[in-house]
Amino acid sequence: MADNKTNTRLFDFFLLSVSLVGICLASASESAQGRKLSFAVNGQFKILQVADMHYANGATTRCKNVLPSQLADCSDLNTTAFMWRVITAEKPDLIVFTGDNIFGSDVKDAVKSMNAAFAPAIASKIPWVAVLGNHDQESTLTRQELMNYIVKLPNTLSQVNPPEAAHYIDGFGNCNLKIHGVPESSLQDKSLLNLYFLDSGDYSSVQSLKGYDWIKTSQQFWYDQTSKRLQREYSEEPNPQQGTAPGLAYFHIPFPEFDNFDTKSATTGVRQEGTGSATTNSGFFTTLVARGDVKSVFVGHDHVNDFCGELKGVNLCYGGGFGYHAYGKAGWERRARVVVADLNKKGTGSWGDVKSIRTWKRLDDEHLSVIDDQVLWNSSPSGSGVCRL
Repeated sequence: MADNKTNTRLFDFFLLSVSLVGICLASASESAQGRKLSFAVNGQFKILQVADMHYANGATTRCKNVLPSQLADCSDLNTTAFMWRVITAEKPDLIVFTGDNIFGSDVKDAVKSMNAAFAPAIASKIPWVAVLGNHDQESTLTRQELMNYIVKLPNTLSQVNPPEAAHYIDGFGNCNLKIHGVPESSLQDKSLLNLYFLDSGDYSSVQSLKGYDWIKTSQQFWYDQTSKRLQREYSEEPNPQQGTAPGLAYFHIPFPEFDNFDTKSATTGVRQEGTGSATTNSGFFTTLVARGDVKSVFVGHDHVNDFCGELKGVNLCYGGGFGYHAYGKAGWERRARVVVADLNKKGTGSWGDVKSIRTWKRLDDEHLSVIDDQVLWNSSPSGSGVCRL
């Protein structure tokens, strides 16, 4: 956790950021939705995952599960301070919020809470995208109303739903983002990395199935069709590529296959609570394995799990709890996950396809420590360096 002096310095920034949200709303949708995402000139694309902020009402909202010495001065503003610290340190190309962005049951005004929760990302002017968790809608707005508002915020690339699937797809916030080759390179118009964002819902609406929701058949169909279309584009002229462009998937509620791992069997990280998945298996993991393009899945929901484990060629990774109003574990720092994709460098010196995908976590401690640096996927046959189940 940042010290109190740091939080005080950041409070003025926080207030400015929130005020800027309203000013920018009028032009936000136009400027953000037309933005093309590309690998940087150094051949990298970096993603910051923020899982489970559980933001409520700002300075009046107290922290949960922190040390006694931290409790008196700890509030939602510590979440804001942590986000600003990690954005400044990592300078990501994209920020991904994987749900429970606000903690609806404690929120007085959902719009104000979302403005405050996303304020550091908006002020950074870095593109960002958000999906919903199971708590976001528990305040004054429905899930559809939440996404209708989010897509109007500055610099967001979120969508209410993909236009081609809006008439049939379940949930709100499903979308795909394409990460193109380095600008002014031969692959500048080719998507080399594909990102899938899905709404994993909140709670089951099937009377005989209690508990959490799941990714529905309509969403899996959309993913399958989108993946196939992107593969065709990858192999078409101009500059046709061999193989498959790798993909990453982000959503909130883990699917049951996360239960295959504990601290010992995971590649990195720890399990400190059970897997809060649906009581039924919707088959989405099987769908991902069958398509073969998604190399890693990133979720939130279970705040004190932060492991990655590989199952049938797909890495299953938790983000780890980020927000201070979310339950956690005293003395176990809040954390964020970073993912970096690196391109191959050709003999000519130009950039090619994706060579590897790496990840690490940042802790909200004094040094913003980096832990659990690992390679998730490598384009060479022997490259991943992780054990399979």
